[in-house]
Amino acid sequence: MRPLSNALPKALLPAGDKPLIEWMLIKLAAAGFNEIIINHAHLGNLIESALGDGARFGVHLAYSRETHALETAGGIANALPLLGDVPFLVVNADIFCELDFRLLLPRLPSMVDSRYLAHLVLVDNPKHHPQGDFGLMHDKVLLTGQHQLTYSGIGLYHPAFFTNVARGAKAKLAPLLHAQIEAGKVSGERYRGLWLDVGTPERLRELNALLQAKHAR
Repeated sequence: MRPLSNALPKALLPAGDKPLIEWMLIKLAAAGFNEIIINHAHLGNLIESALGDGARFGVHLAYSRETHALETAGGIANALPLLGDVPFLVVNADIFCELDFRLLLPRLPSMVDSRYLAHLVLVDNPKHHPQGDFGLMHDKVLLTGQHQLTYSGIGLYHPAFFTNVARGAKAKLAPLLHAQIEAGKVSGERYRGLWLDVGTPERLRELNALLQAKHAR
């Protein structure tokens, strides 16, 4: 996202009339997710200054600070003391989507007994990632399949998923997902609504154009 992220973390880049992360906080609050942990490294102090304790969004925010970026799995493992010992929702801060997060709530109780360690929301492959990530058969995520789909950056996870990641260690999410998918421990669903990976300045411009068009209707 450079050069835009030289002065602002990606989560605070403007999308329409508000920072990207605020769109997600509003949707999470509407779905009843009111205890939210934000992990950050690059310019994280700006995120805390902008969002505060979350009261104006109707949520309570806490922060998991990283002295250096720990990658996705490392960041989540580092935040586990704040997350507790029950399954939780993970949402990437650099996406935009219109998923109703309430639809994921019924999945959480089925994960308590560790039958599944993760539940992924998969989407149709965007132009920049045509090969996809995983297959999906009914509600089971597979490493291969007739039609590959892309991981949306939205998923439910059991704390046990991160058992082998030391707190403070750098760790990518993909190898852990591959291992648990092979073990049959990952379920999933396909989301067909609006979803954008806002990972480049070009895709941020695409999102802003989309939001401007929706506002003009």
